[in-house]
Amino acid sequence: MAQGISKALLEQIRAANDIVEVIGSYLPLKRAGSAFKALCPFHREKTPSFHANPQRQSYHCFGCGAGGDVFRFVMEYDGVDFVSAIRLLARRAGIRVEITEQDRQEGPNKDLLLKLLEDVTMSYHQALRQLPAAEAARRYLQKRDLGEAVIRDYLLGYAPEGWDTLVEWGRKKKYTPALLEAAGLLSKSDSEQGRVYDRFRNRLMFPIRDEIGRIVGFSGRLLADQEKAAKYVNTPETAVFHKGRVLYALDKARRAIMEGRTAILCEGQIDVIRCHLGGFQNAVAVQGTALTEQHAQVLKRYADSVVVVLDADSAGQQASLRSAELLLGAGLSVSIASLPPDEDPDSLIRGKGPPAFQAVLDKATALLDFQIRLLRKRENFSGEAGLMRAARAVLETIAKAPSAVQRDHLLRQAAKELGLQENALRQDLRRLDRRAGPAESAAPPSAAVPRHPPEEMAVLELVLRHPEVLDLFHRYLPADVLTDPVCRQVFQLALAGEENLMSALDQENPEAIRLVAQVEAAPSRLVGDDVSPQDPAQDVILVLRRKQLERQLDELKRRRGAAGESERRRLDLECAHLTLDIKTLQQGWARALPILELD
Repeated sequence: MAQGISKALLEQIRAANDIVEVIGSYLPLKRAGSAFKALCPFHREKTPSFHANPQRQSYHCFGCGAGGDVFRFVMEYDGVDFVSAIRLLARRAGIRVEITEQDRQEGPNKDLLLKLLEDVTMSYHQALRQLPAAEAARRYLQKRDLGEAVIRDYLLGYAPEGWDTLVEWGRKKKYTPALLEAAGLLSKSDSEQGRVYDRFRNRLMFPIRDEIGRIVGFSGRLLADQEKAAKYVNTPETAVFHKGRVLYALDKARRAIMEGRTAILCEGQIDVIRCHLGGFQNAVAVQGTALTEQHAQVLKRYADSVVVVLDADSAGQQASLRSAELLLGAGLSVSIASLPPDEDPDSLIRGKGPPAFQAVLDKATALLDFQIRLLRKRENFSGEAGLMRAARAVLETIAKAPSAVQRDHLLRQAAKELGLQENALRQDLRRLDRRAGPAESAAPPSAAVPRHPPEEMAVLELVLRHPEVLDLFHRYLPADVLTDPVCRQVFQLALAGEENLMSALDQENPEAIRLVAQVEAAPSRLVGDDVSPQDPAQDVILVLRRKQLERQLDELKRRRGAAGESERRRLDLECAHLTLDIKTLQQGWARALPILELD
């Protein structure tokens, strides 16, 4: 149980967050009988093996073994601890969970950092609306045609001029300078004293949210011309802000991306905001860095294809190509939209309307076509050397595609555009693959999933899915017969009459939670139309009790080897009795019952 959070409150939060609704806000779920399925977010797969069960309020992936309850899903998907998952789900359900004064004193845990960033956002937001010093920021937004609705919906703000404004604010709110620094809001000077000061000063502030809407950082735009001052200053890497993973406005765009399975990748915050205002609600942007493999993997969760929209100049084209290759490596279909000269999405939509931007998207060029067009500008395709260099560059791009189907399609396209035989390109691609070494497997990490004794797994299936056999296990199978500690914990809770095992299990034991989800989700292997639960229950009790006696027999034989003569005679007698009992347990339930009832 999380410290300071009662079981009653925990169950209230659980009850208010239906697991299908929660997971459906992350993944596109499709009904499959009484459950829902999707491509697993925890490993790469082509056929959906991830199931969410509304009756049991659990999820399980038959490919990689991931599983658990709604809290475990949020913890695994968002990479947060149990307390943070509680607060996320509480906020989603409108349930208030207080941060105590003790929490504030314990230091920069993720949950407290997120609360701090929310409070700072509202302070910046009020400053933009109220401070006379924010007039330049308000004029800038008016000039860019970003009105009241944008200020409200995106919680835009203003960071006042001053070196210690936020330090003073934090003192009043009981946030320490160390915590403000941990949140990326303060910088430290290089002097020996290491004085801290406000990172953001006299800047228009764009809060940066992660994909589920939590504010994790800021991007501050300069409002006054200053030599050597960066136009934009972003939050540095912190415990909650990872620029190589965060995509601006993904929290708002996620649903539209999932519905259309396509994302638009822009360059800056205002471009994305303008796209959303113009009806292109599947637009996102990288935040303070070039596109990374992590960005691509995040997009892959929601989209099948991405349209890259970056600057039309030479540097922008090369950046587009690098981004497109990373997206291709994540298994996405990629095209590149070329903007008119001196235009960006914001200026194009403002000046000529959404149809003009839609026309740019409609004319987006497939990745390979775009690359070959760039290669034609620097290589002589009529000469052998130039054509070989171009073919090599194209094949290196195709080699990044993880799907054999996608590779085949790209090879056909490349052969046509380069005027070469498809077989020749295919042979060169195979040679390129051999030199690069074996490709990373997309198979689920099944080796990482713990293996549990099959007989003990059978016990769990019976007690979880067929409670009518609980009395039989109560009488004839003591919990200490189970050797696997995880199976034993789940078995003991089931014997104690716990109706909601997910609730009873400690979230710090994720394997027990995963195991319950696995057993509940898997089809029954033991009980059918012609087999009652009693028969396999008796069989597994006999097997486990026999194995227990065999372990005891092995221990007696080990002790006998170091015993004296009289002790050996006594141990021989015990071994003979155990051997006889083991044989009796192998002769069926009726013959074994007297031995079972001895305990």
